[in-house]
Amino acid sequence: MAEPIMARDIVLVVDDSPETLSFLTDALEQFGATVLVATEGAQALDLVERITPDIVLMDAVMPGMDGFETTRRLKRNATLAHVPVIFMTGLSETENIVEGLESGGVDYVTKPIVLDELFARIRVHLANARTAQSARHALDTAGRTLLAASRSGEILWCTPQAVKLLEGALPDWTGTTLPEPLREWLRQVDESGMGAPPPTIPIAGERRLHFSLLSATGGSEILFRVASDDADGQVAILRRQYAVTGREAEVLLWIAQGKSNRDIGEILGLSPRTVNKHLEQIYQKLGVENRASAAVAALKALDEH
Repeated sequence: MAEPIMARDIVLVVDDSPETLSFLTDALEQFGATVLVATEGAQALDLVERITPDIVLMDAVMPGMDGFETTRRLKRNATLAHVPVIFMTGLSETENIVEGLESGGVDYVTKPIVLDELFARIRVHLANARTAQSARHALDTAGRTLLAASRSGEILWCTPQAVKLLEGALPDWTGTTLPEPLREWLRQVDESGMGAPPPTIPIAGERRLHFSLLSATGGSEILFRVASDDADGQVAILRRQYAVTGREAEVLLWIAQGKSNRDIGEILGLSPRTVNKHLEQIYQKLGVENRASAAVAALKALDEH
């Protein structure tokens, strides 16, 4: 038999067959997993709004909403985009397999299900998903305003900082797709992302959202950094208070938040050498000798506004 699945993993099984649900529930629970079940696509979508599974086993053919459409809808939710979906199907034609993968599935197994094979695939995809999530968590804790999108403009994932910025700047943003000007830009650029830079997007007052293209390959994920030139924001406060440049104010703000030079360089897309040059100018303009004193001065200015 297969090695045990890691205890407490949550597996969502979506299948309209009571026999299949019973068979898989017993087997999965025997190997330490917590099992959720849904007998139709709509029920599965309602369930994942309340509980996020670690992996989904999805029947491809169901009455009403089939597994392909259910998966497409599930993947539109940025908070669920990382959850791997394995299709279970009696269909073996190439077009069915392709449809499953294009809808967002990572793998498929054919019925009748062989447990050793299924559990091996579950372990592999759980490990892959955790590796990806660990990388994204590192970005989250670094305070980076990053998001990834498909070439059609659907949001694949966002760091919490990017979500906060976009929700505050774009009240009508649904969280599922890029703003229309950016989707239009994607339709016009080639796969390398070469050509005109991403457009800026006007928001309230004279503010604009700026999207920087960080990576674009022939793959399915395009990575952007998003920033706002908020005239009333913290960067503007520091610029007015200390007569520093916009970039120096950004560096100073991250110093005040305890970030290292390396972190600041990654956040702002600068080399460590460039960060050091900005620090030299900041120390001179603030009349301080080290980063601790600069951080105190920045926090004092922000607290007063």
